[in-house]
Amino acid sequence: MMTALSDRVPYVASIDRPKLALPNGKRVAVWIIVNVEEWRIERAMPRTVLSPPMGKPLLPDVPNWSWHEYGMRSGFWRQFKAITDRGLPATLALNANVCRSYTRVADAARDAGWEFMGHGFLQQPMHSLDDQSGEIARAVEVISNYWGKSPRSWESPGLTETEETLDCLRKNGIEYVADWVIDDLPQDIDTPHGTITTIPYSVEMNDIPVFALQNHPSVEFFNRGRDQFDRLFAESEDNVRVMAISIHPYITGVPHRIRYLEELLDYIAGYDTTVFMSASEIGDWYRAEMGRLSGRG
Repeated sequence: MMTALSDRVPYVASIDRPKLALPNGKRVAVWIIVNVEEWRIERAMPRTVLSPPMGKPLLPDVPNWSWHEYGMRSGFWRQFKAITDRGLPATLALNANVCRSYTRVADAARDAGWEFMGHGFLQQPMHSLDDQSGEIARAVEVISNYWGKSPRSWESPGLTETEETLDCLRKNGIEYVADWVIDDLPQDIDTPHGTITTIPYSVEMNDIPVFALQNHPSVEFFNRGRDQFDRLFAESEDNVRVMAISIHPYITGVPHRIRYLEELLDYIAGYDTTVFMSASEIGDWYRAEMGRLSGRG
């Protein structure tokens, strides 16, 4: 009988986690995830901003496809400028085919030194794949050929997983996964192919729920991000914390929202005990710290 997926992630109370130390006395590690995806116009859209006329979905869905496409053509470049003007590292969670279909975007991220994180091959749930391992392998190969090195981290489209996903990811060389929003520190998960480590992600500090689902005003991203950081910073007096900022070009890359992303980055960067890192940098740091605490480091 297959072990329940949740049973593979043992419960550990946050107050019982071992005391960790970030380099140079830093207290909060922040990672920025820029999600770039390929939505195929001939398919139903993964997400919509306009409901279908008369309640009947139609294909091609031009307005909702264009909503996303605006992000790839315009919104991404606002986010890119906000991040690179501040000299911050970022993690590009990309559908692998973006390397072929939106090469200008991929080129910019690669040249800026961003980490490439696997995000499926196209934007569709892992449950819809007939051969998960084969599709993950295809995504890893395309990213590797383009980026020049194999991706070590992964965020499943929509954070979707089946019972086999973690095993397939680790089998294909993925060490770090962002699907499990269970803690403010990483956690190890065993697979038959070795350990895979969760990197703290967020469905709250994520512009899709904030705007596309909860319909908050534009300033909410700054307000929520400030409050999130302030509490994590206060808690980091007892143990370090990790904060994720997840953004999508078609959401916070639009003109009326971009200033609040910029203000949030400036606010967080104003604390000299903050360190901005990429996904694999956080994962490598965590594994080194756990090794040190266990006497292996």
